[in-house]
Amino acid sequence: MSLTQELVAWSYEQKCGKVVAALEKNGFTAIYCPTVAPAREYILAEAGEAATVGFGGSLSVAEMGVIEPLREAGKELLIHSAPGLALEERLALMRRQLTCDLFLTGTNAVTLSGFLVNIDATGNRVASMFFGPKKVIVVVGRNKIVEGGVPEAMQRVKEWATPPNAKRLNFKTPCAQTGFCSDCNSPERLCRVTTVLERKPRFTDIRVLVVNEDLGL
Repeated sequence: MSLTQELVAWSYEQKCGKVVAALEKNGFTAIYCPTVAPAREYILAEAGEAATVGFGGSLSVAEMGVIEPLREAGKELLIHSAPGLALEERLALMRRQLTCDLFLTGTNAVTLSGFLVNIDATGNRVASMFFGPKKVIVVVGRNKIVEGGVPEAMQRVKEWATPPNAKRLNFKTPCAQTGFCSDCNSPERLCRVTTVLERKPRFTDIRVLVVNEDLGL
């Protein structure tokens, strides 16, 4: 690791620590992970007693390499983004995710004050974060940290997350063509459901893993 990389990692470590403290203050169980490896180990350990594991379509989770170990452990994986599924099959999996034993997802942004900010097209991902699954684990890469409030977090999502996600999912939106948000009214607009978790929901066991590596968009 170069000196520059060491200094960048140190700087992000301070920010990650501040986010973890803020999340804890807001009632969440928050864990700092210096790399992806301990975050992966944490997820696999927490999945030990889970029969069903839902996935919120997160690139952050997909990049961690937990799917195959969970499948090999005999877990039923509820992945609505799996190729070849008909719309009704996808919707059925989304509904089952609402009551799964463990739900794994990322977040679009997290503020230094410990607010989790997300923007969805359908709302199934954020719905499963709030209430229903027995346990929720949110993976937060350091690139999701926003030095500002909710408006800055929303700006981050629309500038850095939504355009490439629209392109990845082959949505016919202006941002998928230009790379810039135009606050469109496209039939396939992704920005439809905006949520802010200011505090841990009362009856949902949410663990937030703050990872000192870039993950997802």
